[in-house]
Amino acid sequence: MSLSVMCGVPKVFGRGPKPCPEGDLLYDNQPCEQAVRRGREAEAEREGGSFPLRMESRKSWIQATFYKRECVKFLPASRDHHGCSPVCHVCQNLVRCCCGRLIGEHAELESSSWVPPSSANEETWSVAQHTRASPTDAFGSIDFQGNTKRSCRAKFVRLSCDAKLDQLLCLMLREWNMVQPKLVISVHGGTENFPLHPRVGQTFSKGLIRAAETTGAWILTDGFNTGVSMYVGDAVKVYGTHERRKRNIIGVTPWGLIENHSDLIGRDVLRHYQTLGNPLSKRSSLNGLHSHFLLVDDGTLGKSGGQLELRRNLERHIHRQRIHPRLAQRVPMVCVVVEGGPPVLSTVLDYVSRSPPAPVIVFEGTGRAADLLALIHKQTAVDRKLDAHIKEDFLLRIQGVFGVARPEASQLFSLLTDCMEHRDA
Repeated sequence: MSLSVMCGVPKVFGRGPKPCPEGDLLYDNQPCEQAVRRGREAEAEREGGSFPLRMESRKSWIQATFYKRECVKFLPASRDHHGCSPVCHVCQNLVRCCCGRLIGEHAELESSSWVPPSSANEETWSVAQHTRASPTDAFGSIDFQGNTKRSCRAKFVRLSCDAKLDQLLCLMLREWNMVQPKLVISVHGGTENFPLHPRVGQTFSKGLIRAAETTGAWILTDGFNTGVSMYVGDAVKVYGTHERRKRNIIGVTPWGLIENHSDLIGRDVLRHYQTLGNPLSKRSSLNGLHSHFLLVDDGTLGKSGGQLELRRNLERHIHRQRIHPRLAQRVPMVCVVVEGGPPVLSTVLDYVSRSPPAPVIVFEGTGRAADLLALIHKQTAVDRKLDAHIKEDFLLRIQGVFGVARPEASQLFSLLTDCMEHRDA
């Protein structure tokens, strides 16, 4: 079944295969982990150097491989027509570019890059046309301050939203020395803080950590210290292992939404980071219980969504990898849903309609999108259809849960029914 509902008992998503012999994992038919490290040490010895000195070549490889993005063409987001020039006081201090920045907040603007508001309606801002890629300026390790009694550090890199997937996986396996996963658990749900009943929270936390540690899974979230990602961090804190090597919680996070992201700038550095954010800010802090962060840069500031395509493609790329060179089995993947807004329904439909479909586990009792999915799953369990009066009640419920008007509620109802079409795929 592609769509499952959980509400009471912790459940391990899958045992997974037995671990492969140490140093025997391959990525694109190349040895990873310990084998790669041994090869590097041997190469350094042959060249008369030492392995620590090879860190400089790693730094150069990351800089040459991964990029940041910066907006270089000012396209006013405001459609107010006042026929100004780029030095106008109003535009300098009030009018924002479609990327989310004021003129002065752009690091660099191309010559003749000013688009007057009168002609802005004719142009749509895009990453391809309005940003420029340059070598990344932020990678290394984060030391989270005041998070827990034990030291919490995480690897991170700022990278462009169109980063190449094979190079990204190479970074994670070879440079960060992550163990190739036997399972990928992609957690989706509410991005804002929401209450979670203690019993439901315990079910979610225990089940997630048990599944991850018994299968050698990677857990993917948006990496923030809010919403469902915060609950994933709490699960690691309470039920997870203290061994950093076995902690594979990966945040795929939009760079422009990170609180104090300028504190992370530096090449191959250790950066101290406070997880307590500004309550008045629209940006969010990183969660200190994650082990790795892919900070996805699409050139925007204060906007979300630019990381979604890269996350989706990375999950599919990992799914295509074999769990062992002598086995045909690919890395399995499962989606977990906890609470969530309207976009979560589209995300669930994407998972269950893939070929092959990815299983989706919904935690009932967590609220909003998760509860609506659980309810329609029950209502369509027998004949797979909803009676007219039940449909009307459902539309009213959607309007109340998400605070939307009737037309949008009808669209969301269609998404829910489309998800149910794939329930047994």
